[in-house]
Amino acid sequence: MALPVLSSSAVKFRRVLAHFPQELSLAFAYGSGVFRQAGASAEHGETNMLDFVFAVDDAVTWHMMNLLKNRSHYSFLKFFGPKKINTIQRYGAGIYYNTLVPCNGRVIKYGVISTDALIEDLFHWKTLYVAGRLQKPVKILAQNENSKLQAALVSNLKSAVTAAFLMLPESFSEEDLYMQIAGLSYSGDFRMIIGEDKSKVQNIVKPNIAHFQKLYSTILQDCPQVVYKHHLGRLEASIDKSPEGQFSQLMALPKTLQQKITALVNPPGKNRDVEEILLQVAHDPDCGFLVHQGRSG
Repeated sequence: MALPVLSSSAVKFRRVLAHFPQELSLAFAYGSGVFRQAGASAEHGETNMLDFVFAVDDAVTWHMMNLLKNRSHYSFLKFFGPKKINTIQRYGAGIYYNTLVPCNGRVIKYGVISTDALIEDLFHWKTLYVAGRLQKPVKILAQNENSKLQAALVSNLKSAVTAAFLMLPESFSEEDLYMQIAGLSYSGDFRMIIGEDKSKVQNIVKPNIAHFQKLYSTILQDCPQVVYKHHLGRLEASIDKSPEGQFSQLMALPKTLQQKITALVNPPGKNRDVEEILLQVAHDPDCGFLVHQGRSG
């Protein structure tokens, strides 16, 4: 299954891409400069900073070529060369940003991440920084034939649906599902705790339901717990909230989230394996809340 290329003109974004070395395993644009958010005017979208992520197989070589083409994009780090930039890129979420860059009459920022680091985040949610962006609609601008990356992109979407199912009640609307998915990468962010979170997530989801549908329709159509009425643009879900059903979903979650959930319920010094602890969580009436706490941790 390939990630769907979301419709609407990508010409202006590809023009930006032309300014950079083309050795990219994945390039996408995201955020309010690409997809309209509720409460923002169309003109606002035309003046917003454009956000990009570039995944590259060889970050040192890519930065070396980009320094030759676009030296002014870099901070004082340009004086230390591509190896030092790559070393700094490896910290935190594994992504290096150049920001406030003038390009084609717009201001852009772009993050560079190694393909291996991106795959790790997509499969295991090591930081969920880039994986979280790819759980929401983005505009794919370039993608090579890396089958492992392709599998990781799809795995990330499936994991987002599974985590959302665990946190949602037995029955819910399609909008509820996309709200829960869009909120995954905001959980635990201190800016979102003071009442801003729900409205920010709503502003992302409501104007872009059709984009979320396109992103998730194939996964939902293959999901036995969901009746997806695509011609009506809605789903009817009945999620298995039995301990067996929840255990199956918990075992399908990314490794990092499993570890965070087990840390919440496993007393220090008690050496139990993950499967045993998740079985206990599956029987807990607060299973969904524990998943939310694990995501927030």
